[in-house]
Amino acid sequence: MNGRPAPRQSDVARLAGVSQSAVSRVISGEVDRIPPETRQRVLDAVKELGYVPNAAARNLRNKRNRLLGVHTFEAVFPHARENFYFDFLLGIEERAEEVGYDLVLFTSTGTSDGRRRIYRDGTNRLNLADGSVLLGVATDREELARLWHDGYLFVHIGRREVPGAEIPCIVPDYQSAAARIVESLADRGHRHLAYLREGIEQESYADRRTGYRAAVERLGLQDRSPGYRGEPWLTEEWLDELVRGPETAVVAESVRLAEDLRRGLAERGLEIPQDLSIAVLEGSGDEPGHRWDCLVIPRRQIGRIAIDALVARVENPDEPPTSQLVACDLVAGETVAAPRR
Repeated sequence: MNGRPAPRQSDVARLAGVSQSAVSRVISGEVDRIPPETRQRVLDAVKELGYVPNAAARNLRNKRNRLLGVHTFEAVFPHARENFYFDFLLGIEERAEEVGYDLVLFTSTGTSDGRRRIYRDGTNRLNLADGSVLLGVATDREELARLWHDGYLFVHIGRREVPGAEIPCIVPDYQSAAARIVESLADRGHRHLAYLREGIEQESYADRRTGYRAAVERLGLQDRSPGYRGEPWLTEEWLDELVRGPETAVVAESVRLAEDLRRGLAERGLEIPQDLSIAVLEGSGDEPGHRWDCLVIPRRQIGRIAIDALVARVENPDEPPTSQLVACDLVAGETVAAPRR
């Protein structure tokens, strides 16, 4: 044996210059709508690559057992109710039941580092289900790419960019929400803003930053903060500069950064929102004495939308994968007011 991986349907499709669904049809004998020349190209590619169809996986896929999978890349138990993903899971469960599908939650890791894997010993564990909803911050992009190239049906909650693959995603619209927060501050009279940036490089944060910057530039606002220039965290030096400067409002990427700012301002004798307004680009819940003005991700709704998108693909696998944006809500709290200075 030469140790090379066995060819897959995606390899046949690439060599033949056709879609993976066309390869699947030819291999399964469903050639009524396949032009003869396309069929021949597929057969030639199959022969050249030595591709052998996975009969068990094909039979399972054609049979359809009305079972949908849910795979989380991080643990959600034993404290699921307090977990970021709990409301997503509620929406997923509700909608799956409404449309007549059962759910299976894939939880085992099979790795020494504790990370949750989809493939184990070269086998896709999700094949038990007709298709799966995937979610998690620590997404394994190599596994996403492999799923896509294998033709497995799935949707991912949250935007994920994977080179060479079109990952179907249900995406909270952070760009528009961040822009709307900036617009609301401008409507109240704030012209000088500052941005507090986390040290995280992920699509969801990139979308927030894109929306914020676009709104600041479009409205002609001023932002001289380190965060706006791409520097993360909140330093004591910048806090002192913020107190002396013209800024009247701050937009923070997280509640953690907003709390750090609140404590730093209190140590300097300043209050929120009397001296400085703060808005947060994530849901905050109700903090005792501090209910932040923030965006809220409609997690339950997104879970339901993810099931609808997945079922649409399961029941019509030839439809191309698409992504959907879902608007975030803006919640008025107690931390934004008109500028006093």
